[in-house]
Amino acid sequence: MEDVDVDQVTLALLDAANDKDSFVQEQVRKSILTLGNQQPERVLSMCQDYLVKHPKLIVGHRVVILQTIELVVKSKINEISYPRIKSIISLASDEMTRSKEVVPDWQQAASNILVAVGNKHINDIMEEILSKFQPGVLPHFFVVQTLASLSDSNVYGMVPFLNAILGTMLPMLGMAKQDNMKWVFSSALSHFSESILEYLANLDKAPDPTVRKDTFSSEIYASYDILFCNWLQSREPKLRLTVAEALGSMSHLMAHDKLEEQLPKLIPTILSLYKKIPEHYIISKSLCQILDASVSMGSRVLETQLDSLLLALHQQICAPIDYSNPPTVKNHNEVLRCFSILANTFPDRLLVFVLQKLENSNERNRVGSLAVLRHLINSSTSIMESKKLLILASIRQPLADHSNKVKKMVVQVISAMAHHGYLELDGGDLLVRFIVQHCALPDTFYRGQRPTDPEEVKNEALRSMCDNTLHLFTTTVGRLTDVLWPMLIGYLTPAQYSNATTPLCKSLILLARKKRAAQELNFTIDFSAPGTNLPSPYVLMIRLLVNAAFPFRWRGHGAPSLSLLDALSPNIHPSAEQVWQQEIPPLLTLLEESSPDTIDQYNWEESILQLLSKTLVAIADDKWSCQLAIEATRYLSTYNHYLEEKSFLYRCIGMTLQQCFNRDLVKKQLQEVLINARHHDNIEREGVAMGIGLCASNHLDAALAKLEEFGKSDAFKKSSGIFGLLKDKNEVDVEKMKSTLILCYGYVALHAPEDQILTRIDSDILKSISKHFNTKVLGIKVETKDMTMKLSLIQSVGLVARAVSACVRRQSYMFPRKQELMGVMMDFIKAEPTDVMRTPVRHLVMTTCANLVNLDPQLAENENFEMLRTCLDGVFCLPPVDTPDKGKEDEALDPQQREVLYSETFRALNDLLRSVLEHDLSPDGLQTVFKHIEGWLSSGLDHERERAILTTLEVLQFYLDSLTVKNMVTFHNLGALLGRLAPRCTDPVPLVRRAAVDCIYTLLHIQLRYEGFALDYKDESVEGLISLRERLDNPDHSVLYKTCSELTKIISKRLPQQQLSTLLFMLFEGLVDSQSNCSRASSVILNTLMKNRGASLQDLVPEVLEVLHLRMQVISEDQVKVAVAQSILILATQHLQTVVSTLISYPLPFDSWSCEMWIALGADSTIASRIMEMMIEKLNVLAPYVDKKESMLRPGLTKVATSQPLAMTCALRELMLNGQTVEAVASLFPLLFSALLVRVGSSLGVQLPKDINSNSIGPDKKGAAKGAAAFDVCGVAVEALRILLARAQLEEVLKPLDQDGAWDKMKDPQQHIVGITLLSRAMAKHAGPRLPAIVEALCPCLNNIYECQRITITAFFAELLNHHVVTELMMMDLLMNNMMERISEPCCAVRMLALRGLGNIAVGSPEKVNKYAKELLAAMSAGMEEKDDPGKHITLEAMSGLSKVLLYLDQKNVQLLVVYIFMKIKPFLENESDEIRCAAIMLLGNLSKFGSGEPVFKDQIHNVLVSLLLHLCDPSQQVVKASKYSIRVCAPLVGSEQITSMFQKHLHEDKGLHYGEFVNDLTKYLIQDFPAMLNFYHNSVVQFFKSNWAEIRASAAMFIGFLLGNLPEDLFIHMNMGNITRGLVMLLQDPDPIVRAKAAEAMGHFH
Repeated sequence: MEDVDVDQVTLALLDAANDKDSFVQEQVRKSILTLGNQQPERVLSMCQDYLVKHPKLIVGHRVVILQTIELVVKSKINEISYPRIKSIISLASDEMTRSKEVVPDWQQAASNILVAVGNKHINDIMEEILSKFQPGVLPHFFVVQTLASLSDSNVYGMVPFLNAILGTMLPMLGMAKQDNMKWVFSSALSHFSESILEYLANLDKAPDPTVRKDTFSSEIYASYDILFCNWLQSREPKLRLTVAEALGSMSHLMAHDKLEEQLPKLIPTILSLYKKIPEHYIISKSLCQILDASVSMGSRVLETQLDSLLLALHQQICAPIDYSNPPTVKNHNEVLRCFSILANTFPDRLLVFVLQKLENSNERNRVGSLAVLRHLINSSTSIMESKKLLILASIRQPLADHSNKVKKMVVQVISAMAHHGYLELDGGDLLVRFIVQHCALPDTFYRGQRPTDPEEVKNEALRSMCDNTLHLFTTTVGRLTDVLWPMLIGYLTPAQYSNATTPLCKSLILLARKKRAAQELNFTIDFSAPGTNLPSPYVLMIRLLVNAAFPFRWRGHGAPSLSLLDALSPNIHPSAEQVWQQEIPPLLTLLEESSPDTIDQYNWEESILQLLSKTLVAIADDKWSCQLAIEATRYLSTYNHYLEEKSFLYRCIGMTLQQCFNRDLVKKQLQEVLINARHHDNIEREGVAMGIGLCASNHLDAALAKLEEFGKSDAFKKSSGIFGLLKDKNEVDVEKMKSTLILCYGYVALHAPEDQILTRIDSDILKSISKHFNTKVLGIKVETKDMTMKLSLIQSVGLVARAVSACVRRQSYMFPRKQELMGVMMDFIKAEPTDVMRTPVRHLVMTTCANLVNLDPQLAENENFEMLRTCLDGVFCLPPVDTPDKGKEDEALDPQQREVLYSETFRALNDLLRSVLEHDLSPDGLQTVFKHIEGWLSSGLDHERERAILTTLEVLQFYLDSLTVKNMVTFHNLGALLGRLAPRCTDPVPLVRRAAVDCIYTLLHIQLRYEGFALDYKDESVEGLISLRERLDNPDHSVLYKTCSELTKIISKRLPQQQLSTLLFMLFEGLVDSQSNCSRASSVILNTLMKNRGASLQDLVPEVLEVLHLRMQVISEDQVKVAVAQSILILATQHLQTVVSTLISYPLPFDSWSCEMWIALGADSTIASRIMEMMIEKLNVLAPYVDKKESMLRPGLTKVATSQPLAMTCALRELMLNGQTVEAVASLFPLLFSALLVRVGSSLGVQLPKDINSNSIGPDKKGAAKGAAAFDVCGVAVEALRILLARAQLEEVLKPLDQDGAWDKMKDPQQHIVGITLLSRAMAKHAGPRLPAIVEALCPCLNNIYECQRITITAFFAELLNHHVVTELMMMDLLMNNMMERISEPCCAVRMLALRGLGNIAVGSPEKVNKYAKELLAAMSAGMEEKDDPGKHITLEAMSGLSKVLLYLDQKNVQLLVVYIFMKIKPFLENESDEIRCAAIMLLGNLSKFGSGEPVFKDQIHNVLVSLLLHLCDPSQQVVKASKYSIRVCAPLVGSEQITSMFQKHLHEDKGLHYGEFVNDLTKYLIQDFPAMLNFYHNSVVQFFKSNWAEIRASAAMFIGFLLGNLPEDLFIHMNMGNITRGLVMLLQDPDPIVRAKAAEAMGHFH
């Protein structure tokens, strides 16, 4: 490559170095740097010349060039000649100092060059710099700055000069008047000092090891004097800060006596800067250096400054740290370093100071003091060793601080103390307690607005920190093991540490396992050892069991509590170990698989109670069990604020008392429980009752005796001294205590031994309940108004009933008070308000009734009726659950409580109904229940219908599940039940719809069982209801009614004949249902039934018609009216001609009633066929539209539809909507399809006539005229065609058409051909056998006078030829001839479609291509030369078609035409149309197989190869794919195995391509295999520099760049470098930044 080319390119790059696009600018810089690295001398020379020749270049441009010089010098310093170095130094020095004013970017760039050169040529640099650093003359700002930078980058080179520099600089300091010069001198002194210190620290590596600190001391001190005495007083903060920084660095170089002398002034001055300058980090760093220097020389003066130092440093350490602002973090660390330096010299004074500061309660003060203390503990271990007890004593005060920020720092201090042996000392236990207390912190609670303090430490964060600290104590601080064990156990039982249970348990488990594994003696715990403050093993066990019962509370303490119980088992009781090892792991596994939402809480609590029971059995020590009961009872008060846990503890006490044989102790503990219980609380009251009930299972007599005794005690006497026994419970209401006793009797009955209870029910239990409830005769006079007593009574009676039910399974028993109790229960429900539910009375009463109802004696029929009516009405009438409660605030329930109450109430109702039905499981028994529900099914309120239908479903499902058919019984009320339920299948509420289908499904299964079928028998029709149910989720009415109709067919199939009339007359009532949806459903079901079963209704027809007539007069729903009319039309099939003539004459568009009429006519296949034949015949002969002049003012004609064909199209559309027209459609499908396809073509762009209904007869012309606005002529035809395909059951055809939006495309004049093509494709793929008849019917229409029809049919035929089905069905010749005839059509669109069809032969029937080779090639060639083709659509189709055909033509048919076709293609490769470029490139690729072995064709491939390669970056992805394909298939013709292999490996249409790497490799092979063609190649590429597409211009630049980059020197003779250079220079000015960037990148290869 000639130097002139490199120069030209470099010059162009230098011109472009300041490009407005940053990406281009960066690429230009990289290319200059690349050239510079290859030819550093030349490029540096040009950069210098450029700067010299353009003295007025803008600063930004100069900076880029200077930065480039710097980069070249840095990377190639060793290859640059000495003269060039000298000239660069001179240039940079001149650039840096040319302007007297400071221009930072420009002068800094020049300075950087000098620094870069100075790394190797320090002497030359210093010679140049010092020439501008003359004594007595104030130097340029950047001269001083450069000296400072050099001292940083080349310490060993610069330090030897510094003595002289400092000598020269000293006088200058006094001359500096401007702040910026003072700043730069101060900065330089700071850097010089740092360099000298580094030099002295590494003398072993230094070139002159004789250099000493005192060499510089006098100059440094002289400088110090000026900086300190004069400049530090400046008002400019930046200068003061730099001076302060310099003073810190200089302090180490000052003579000791001078520094000692200056300290009394220096330290206060530095400290004063904290108040004057906000950037404290530099001040702290400087202060740290000064202190370090002072301590290193053993300063005595420093102690006099200690107080002020400590105060200032303490203020700094107390400043908040902003971790997003690094200088504040650095400042904090520097201040801590200052404290460390002082601690080594003044440990006592420092510690006293810090500990005194701890006493100040200010938050920031304490946080800072604690930070210092932590730092000293960690960093000054030996100094602090003797101060441990003092520190431990002083830390107590911060322990009581309320600030979380302080607490967080305290935790960090404690953690440091733990690692250095503080916690083992006396007082260490307080620190452990602090950690545990804060493991128990609750979540942060905000009152009102949340604080916005960014440094806020939330409780959650502090608690997590303490959790981690406790874990670290346990796992990593080995010396703490004996401190923590067993101390931590003492924190498990007090309530205030509840939230710390999880981390405590985890730590204790680790400690226990460690000690047990090591067989340490102190694993065994002495719980009563003095000073240990540990709970007894009984309390510990109880606490952990209660924790386990509520496993997901208190941060999931259940699993850790169980695991700890297992780990501590030998310490609790040796006999517990085996049972716990066996029982606890399965419980832990269950917990792992559960979550708070999935765990069955009741069963889980029972599991824990069973664990307790098994433990007591295994221990088998009555004394131990009794002590456990005593201590558990004492422990009850711990849970006064956690009532569910307390309730569980009562049950544990009851379970424990079961195992106690000491009767006196049992009585005593029961007395304690009853006396100390807080009876006013519901949860605690129930817990007491359950506990006493559990106790009664082994101590029935003792329990009853104690209850009776307590009931007679003074506690129940209303006198001033009655509460003497109740300790502090004097606020307890006597009524609440009675409620507890009543409930206790219920649970005693439930848990008492079955062989003892029946004799005690009446005499002891019910009698006592009655007495406490204050009734004379149970069920007759209820005097109490206390709701608690009422609820307790209901619950207790239910429990008694459950107990009796369990017993009577084994022995008969008459429950004499059943009727009385039932009466009381009913009175309770009736007394409840109907507009709101706030109490559980309803659900408790119904639960109790469910337990009572099946006990003997049985209820009388009227009692049963009254019970069901009262319960159902009392529940169904309630408002919806989300209705706001407008009662008093203290009475109203919150939404969650209300939801739970409703749920329990409805569950209880269903249980009651099941109990009633279980007693009489027969159709009559079912009717007994259902008659109370059926009225609610048609309620006008949604929530009432929901409740009724869901209750019905529950009842029917239970009936089916419980049914056992022994004799053949008639399910006589099936029709009536179906008649009530079937209309609900279209209820507005989706839940009701689904439940109604489920009810019918269940009813039909019950019928099957009564018919004698087995329980597991599956009837196909009945199972069909399952799929129907899913469809009911769709709210669309048509879907609902269609589903309803199918549902009716299923009902009709399974319904016995004798129940049909009952069902029909029930449905007639449904026509006026309160819900319009359901009245419509009734009509649909009626019609379906009449179609399917009407033949058997002969005797009832007059009555049916009469009822329909009456109903029509009161039906308000239009759809129901139409449905009833359809019912009548089912019978009227004798006058077809008149009906059709009349309906055709109705106004267009047809109203809904007319549409329903047409749909009804389709029910009979024969009639439907006759109607269709008549319409097809008319459509084929009637004119589809007329051309009218729309306006005298507007030119041209408008297509206006003729009304009769339009009406017939509408009629066909409605007729085929009827599912019964399948057979008619099947028989006439070809004719219907062809007629409607032609009709679609005829309707495209056709408008409605203004007088559309001028000749119509029938109803409501005005209403129809309004609807005409939205009436689309073509849309009607398209819709009719779609319905035809659906009715012909061509779902596979419809599916792709629907997915691709083909129907909308057919209606759009712009996309009509696409839509027809999609239709033809779908027919060819999925309806092949139907095509011959369709083609036969369509062929005559190709000669129609209407152009639009010919376009539609040709498009349909063209796509058919794309499929092999044409050959299989022997239609090829017919279609081929039709296409060839269309080639000479006057219509361009038809000609284009004909070419498309001919091309499609290659895809659909490739074996026929050679048969028609002559005709195909002639047609395609003519198409490529088409003149009358403004949009080039015919040309495009010809090329695409020829591409397809070439794939299958034989060599002999094409060989002579290859070059001719190639020449035809070439002009289209650069066509502006993406589609034409793509087609041309694809055709070129397909043509390549015929050029094998043809030298001429090989030359042609090389002619277009560059174009194809560049189009790999085409903006069109389709063109890119086509290019990949063509290059790949042409690869073997290129003549290079390497290139062929590369093309075939990398160029796949579905894979990405890294174009740069690809072209880089390709150019290497081109150079290697085709050196003689390089001139042709590069000239071809250069032509594309003027391409219309930026992407192509950019890729051409890349191509040239890689070609040059890989070209050996000897082959440059083939390259016209002048052209290339001019082209790239031109591209460097391209408007597109990508092109400019690629051009710059290519220029980087000019070397």
